[in-house]
Amino acid sequence: MNNSETKRFPPSRELVIASTSTVYGGEYLDYLTSEMSDLFKDTEEVIFIPYARPGGISHDEYTEKAAKAFQKIGKKLVGLHTFKNPAEALKNAKGAFTGGGNTFVLVSALYRLELMQPLREAIFKGLPYLGTSAGSNICGVSMQTTNDMPIVYPPSFKTLGVIPFNLNPHYLDPDLGSKHMGETRETRIAEFHTQNTVPVVGLREGSWLQVKGDEIILKGELKARVFEQGKEPYEVETGTKCSNF
Repeated sequence: MNNSETKRFPPSRELVIASTSTVYGGEYLDYLTSEMSDLFKDTEEVIFIPYARPGGISHDEYTEKAAKAFQKIGKKLVGLHTFKNPAEALKNAKGAFTGGGNTFVLVSALYRLELMQPLREAIFKGLPYLGTSAGSNICGVSMQTTNDMPIVYPPSFKTLGVIPFNLNPHYLDPDLGSKHMGETRETRIAEFHTQNTVPVVGLREGSWLQVKGDEIILKGELKARVFEQGKEPYEVETGTKCSNF
């Protein structure tokens, strides 16, 4: 996946970018417990960005749900929506988590509240960041490879750009036995590449990217599928460095 030109990122980046919050048969965030403990080892309080609102739940309800998972690792989770000045809260934060839901709703809120740039700057200054699903989508160059329905209209598809490619969380392989005649995920990503050059990593359930400085490593039990414009899609094994294409 590497090419001759290496895109340099600040050595302080520290992120866990996961496909999902809950794997089949498990509880919320339980498969990431060890990663969370390590990522947030230097803080007792983590800010929660609840704006993706899965199923339309309130910010308070979502924060309460997520907080239970953080209690298991001895951390206090505080909703960003409770701060009078959320941009300042991000600037002073020692850890942040953005949960899943609808990426369009999340991105719209971050732009409306003028938080996209403050969050990006905080991450590049070393803010430990956990993202799942929609919270992972926003780590890419754009949100254009999300699976979510466009139920609101964000002012821009551009997102944090803290990794040099896009993601497709919850990536599903084609079911060869299915009679469904609609587009597969692979087909839709191929359509994306008729108009865009940004590489895309399809993250299967239970997989995540560990980001430390310039290094991005695929973690979890499953492979990831990589899509680059003008090339055949290919698989990368867990443990693969995914820093550049």
